[in-house]
Amino acid sequence: MQYLRNDWSTWLDLFHRCKSRAFHLEVRDAYAVPQENERFRRFLNGEPPIVDDYKNDWVSLVQETTLRGVEISRVRVVTVPHSDYQRWLLSVTDSNVEAGEDIRYVPRHLAGEVPPDDWWLIDNDRVVFNLVDEQDAQAEGIAVTTDPRIVEYCHSVKQRLWALATPYVEYCDSAYGRQ
Repeated sequence: MQYLRNDWSTWLDLFHRCKSRAFHLEVRDAYAVPQENERFRRFLNGEPPIVDDYKNDWVSLVQETTLRGVEISRVRVVTVPHSDYQRWLLSVTDSNVEAGEDIRYVPRHLAGEVPPDDWWLIDNDRVVFNLVDEQDAQAEGIAVTTDPRIVEYCHSVKQRLWALATPYVEYCDSAYGRQ
């Protein structure tokens, strides 16, 4: 297991080295990401959204990466009814999808057993774990492994959940997405 700093330059490097696909599994109903605090607060207060570099940087990276032919996909396992955070994510995910990211949803009660941690499966040969503390805040580091058993386990979880997942637009229009 290799530990790297959890900063933008590390993520840029991971995506620039990605050759074919990057898959993200998200399993938490809320995240404590300092860069999102103001955007989330505005959503909760019914204020207009703001455009900021945090979101724009990600959207640009998705566009750049998918234009190279790399698939970026994500499954969000969510509790229904949605937490405030997940309702906010549903309201801002359209820009990720427009940029080329394939984001899908699975209601938690339909997902079966789900790993406790979020991770990225990069090129089906390495897993990047998003580390968090007890308050679900991002840790200063991320953990990267190429252990074939861990990679295979994550790949099997991805395959199983992908088969259950509903694409973002369809999910938003479903009874689950409107809750």
